[in-house]
Amino acid sequence: MEEISKGKSPFYPGQPVPVELFVGRADQIDRIMKRGVNQVSQGKPVAIYVQGEYGIGKSSIAGFTQRLAEKEYGVHGIYATLGGAKDITDVTKAVLEATLRSGAFNPTRSDKIRNWLAKYIGEQKLFGFTINAEALKNDAPNFSTPFGMLDFLSEIIEHLKDTGVKGVFLVLDEINGITADPQFSHFIKGIIDTNALAATPVPLLLMICGVEERRREMIQKHRPVERLFDIVQIDALTEAEMKEFFQRAFTSVNISIEDFAMSFLTRHSAGFPKIMHLVGDAAYWIDKDNIIDGMDAALSVITAADDVGTKYVDQQVYKALKSKDYQSILSKIAMLGPAEMNFTKEQVASKLTEMEKGKFNNFLQRMMKLKVIRGGEIRGEYIFNNRMARLYIWLESSRKVPKNKSGGELSKNK
Repeated sequence: MEEISKGKSPFYPGQPVPVELFVGRADQIDRIMKRGVNQVSQGKPVAIYVQGEYGIGKSSIAGFTQRLAEKEYGVHGIYATLGGAKDITDVTKAVLEATLRSGAFNPTRSDKIRNWLAKYIGEQKLFGFTINAEALKNDAPNFSTPFGMLDFLSEIIEHLKDTGVKGVFLVLDEINGITADPQFSHFIKGIIDTNALAATPVPLLLMICGVEERRREMIQKHRPVERLFDIVQIDALTEAEMKEFFQRAFTSVNISIEDFAMSFLTRHSAGFPKIMHLVGDAAYWIDKDNIIDGMDAALSVITAADDVGTKYVDQQVYKALKSKDYQSILSKIAMLGPAEMNFTKEQVASKLTEMEKGKFNNFLQRMMKLKVIRGGEIRGEYIFNNRMARLYIWLESSRKVPKNKSGGELSKNK
């Protein structure tokens, strides 16, 4: 059969979800829009911490609500990623550059921003511009205090007020490295408290996206951070929401999906948008007849397992567990289910051979040294440190289970 021509994939592995494919999160979106965006549009500053595990969709919900804020409330969105930030000057550089690149959905605002901050623009190109790194480096320290940053954000509103802008929606994402610096916690608290006490506060929605551990790290560095944020928790998508997402994505490119394949993809995605995009994209390219069937779905999970392992899991874990018995123990833990972050020694021991039981304690100690798991609150309980690692181990184990011709598992243990 001649292979069908492929167009643009509707999936975006490793990227925030496009607005048109966004599903679920109704309660969280409602909370952000009512308690955050709406209040800021009326002049009241708000701070929100969007909290959830890696790959759960924090960046996507931040981008989605920013788009709504710009479109419906006149709040200007600035999205700054702090992945490479080592100190507060790096943070302010990231905010400055993000400001330069803001206004994508409103050319008038974008032009005003660039004209105002023209000194930070290097070479103009057909599809954008380069950054004048030297100018950015020289001026960033001027905005590295709460007063300096608030003055800058206030100026943004002043330059854009004739376009209907009423406030700023600043997102700080990818905070893993910077939260180890105590100055970051002091800087954030300084911005929020200084603004709250100002005679005329800057209408600012400050949103930070991160896992719970990073928020607790900020609190550890500066205790008052604990009271600053409205916490918006992002949990795994429901099965219905996952099905809606896959249906919407495949339908957008005229591909149908069989019921069994749909169940297979949702089961292995475990409610994580990042995994959903990985398996969905793999299925899109594997498909040859515009119908996603069981075999397409099974192959996509195998492909995604490799991708997740390459991108999100330290391969030293598997290299360090060369023993066949260790690999077997790991597989039996994995098959408890993709969503199970906790397990007990008793649970796993009941599934082990006598040889494996003799090596089980050493296995657990090895896994703890590799920082894959940690001890739980009750005796004999262990918890995976990273959901992405947990899912990879599950996918890697699932691919080794014999499949029937429809892509289903031959094992009755589902």
